[in-house]
Amino acid sequence: MAEVAEQRKVSYVRMDEGTVEDYALAAALAKPFMAATPERLLAFMETLHHTFPGGRIDRYGHCLQTATRAEDAGECEEIIVAGLLHDIGDSIAPHNHADVGADILRPYVSRHTYWMLKHHGIFQGYYFWDKIGKNRDERDRYRDHPAYQMTVRFTGDYDQMAFDPAYETRPIEYFEPMVRRIFAREPWGAQTRRDWPVEN
Repeated sequence: MAEVAEQRKVSYVRMDEGTVEDYALAAALAKPFMAATPERLLAFMETLHHTFPGGRIDRYGHCLQTATRAEDAGECEEIIVAGLLHDIGDSIAPHNHADVGADILRPYVSRHTYWMLKHHGIFQGYYFWDKIGKNRDERDRYRDHPAYQMTVRFTGDYDQMAFDPAYETRPIEYFEPMVRRIFAREPWGAQTRRDWPVEN
């Protein structure tokens, strides 16, 4: 068995030494790994448990509640999944978590959904930055961007509201099929050339 595994490896130890056959083999062998991206993301969501002590709910519950609120408001699946994953970077990159979530979803979503995720940290500042000595109106510099109102709605109606332990929030299992459908899209496919999300 080890011999078979050895035969299924590329020949190079430096990328510039790889052959066309090496890169074809690498691409073929990577397909199952790439296809399992949703499972890895859903598993990684578990790292959001017990984050940011002192909150009424942790970031795991916050992400579930953000997605639930987005669905309750009638948002499309792309926005619901964006809500679920928007703070996935909080456990490893709390100071630039918005970039992490945005970049994970970027190959699978519309340009404005990506923009909304990338800037949601600034837009959510409107609701509390004045209490920590920062400019709550920082989002105003983006007022002319086409996704400005979309991001105001996302952060105002879903994100900043989603810290309520009494809100009836759906479990992760409910959202798993949605995550799989979004990540089943062709990476960097037609959806990334659209400004707005494709409706369900």
